[in-house]
Amino acid sequence: MTAYFCLFGIVLAVWITRIPAIKARLRLSDGVLGIALFAIPAGLLLVTLVVGRLVDRFGSARVTRVAGVCMPLSLILPALAGGLAPLMVALFVFGASAGALDVGMNANGVLVERARGRPVMTSLHAGYSIGALVGAVIGGLFAGAGIGPLPTFLIVGLPSAAVAVASGRWLITERAAQQADDPRQPADPDGIQQRAGLGDQVKAPRRGRPLQPRVLILLLGTVGLCGLLVEGAAADWSAVYLRDNLGTSAGFAAAGFAAFALAMTAGRLLGDRLAARLGPARLIRVSGLVAAAGLAGGLISNNPVGSVVGFAVLGAGLACIAPQVFLAGGTADPARPGHGLARVVGMSYLGMVSGPVLIGAAATLVGLRVALGIPVLLALCVAALAWVLTPREAAPAART
Repeated sequence: MTAYFCLFGIVLAVWITRIPAIKARLRLSDGVLGIALFAIPAGLLLVTLVVGRLVDRFGSARVTRVAGVCMPLSLILPALAGGLAPLMVALFVFGASAGALDVGMNANGVLVERARGRPVMTSLHAGYSIGALVGAVIGGLFAGAGIGPLPTFLIVGLPSAAVAVASGRWLITERAAQQADDPRQPADPDGIQQRAGLGDQVKAPRRGRPLQPRVLILLLGTVGLCGLLVEGAAADWSAVYLRDNLGTSAGFAAAGFAAFALAMTAGRLLGDRLAARLGPARLIRVSGLVAAAGLAGGLISNNPVGSVVGFAVLGAGLACIAPQVFLAGGTADPARPGHGLARVVGMSYLGMVSGPVLIGAAATLVGLRVALGIPVLLALCVAALAWVLTPREAAPAART
């Protein structure tokens, strides 16, 4: 399972590092490039409307296997585009395959955690963070060597697809998760429960007052939206803040995001232990407070070194939020777990897409330093809404 998270991070990071080369090859202006890049989140968000049903019907393992091959192969398409329209189509396909893989592998991660009986989801997301760091290095080396986008994407995409095919045999199925959860459960030779998707195999501990699944999904999606909005804002604006507002060199400005990414990776490696000790609700509450304190402290310091430290603390605070929210989304609706997870993932990524735009718009009005106070407030919102992750009694779903 970890291989798919690493693969996801590598492929996505390689694409990001070669965006300037695609821009230069097609001679796109900044504005036109922005329009083209919007096709990726559009594909990702739209696919979340249907992929949850596919997970519930065919199982998360099948969806992950197919999407795990499609995403690295679709990386090649943008390098073949000869103009704006073909590029947008290629990026839409790339975004859709990435969204399908994201939902599929997180749904399978829910099964893995259930089967093992201990927290593993945050460690799986650490695989994504490590993969992203590796992909950034690979893309940077290819770019520095003057190798074009097409050879880069072929060299990365084809082996990644082969790894996805080889790794598919190790994915846990819904039937295997059910038997691991209850060894006394008889086999299901007709595949009835497997066709039902995650179904009854994913059961959260039951305490507290019940919430309707659609209400719980909406609240979890709100937490994820706030968390990923903060993450997207830090990724896109940390270097700009250090360079333009604090007057650092371009090399030092890059240290802000590097510290953020490394601290997030370290936090995810430790996250499962923290989840087991604190529980998801308390962990997210502490995470939100740490993230808010880190970013606020860095901004108040008005100092390059203090700001880099602040971005690092922010990354550590955000490390566990998305994994725990996605895990809770996979158990929010026991009758349709894939549906619930897909909705939470879609709402969360809406925050990542809109975050940089929101910060940019606010910065034109009040300046970037003040605008970065928005993520501080949103991190506090995450802490305030952490109670949503408290396991609770199931409530019947309202069918539409």
